Amino acid sequence: MNGNTELLNFIFQNSQMGVDTINQLLGIVEDENLKKYLKSQYEGYKEIHYAAKKALNENGQDEKGLSTLEKIKTYLMINIQTMTDRTSSHISEMLIIGSNMGIIDAIKNLKRYKDAEPSIVKLMEKLLKFEEDNVQQLKQFL
Repeated sequence: MNGNTELLNFIFQNSQMGVDTINQLLGIVEDENLKKYLKSQYEGYKEIHYAAKKALNENGQDEKGLSTLEKIKTYLMINIQTMTDRTSSHISEMLIIGSNMGIIDAIKNLKRYKDAEPSIVKLMEKLLKFEEDNVQQLKQFL
């Protein structure tokens, strides 16, 4: 697998985690303002997710999604963490932690794959900016 494919798969998996997590949280969140924000965040992740999938397919590659184990682990963690605390503050904190992990991984991958095709680097930078913006927007719900 080449660097372009690896970077696109990272973008695909990161955005898939966002789509799956937000989708699950939309059924848990009670605060209408947070729910409204999460719906827009969901659409942003979905847009990036489809762009990564399209780029992979155009390069003759199949996307490598999250493993079943990773999906189950994430699903259970969200359920456990929201079992006793479903406040907007707690859910925002969880999402900020997740986005910060995404930011760190994005920066590492941008440095690692700095020679990737410019369009792929641009998509990675878009995901990075999206994650950074999410952190800033979620602070209002803490």
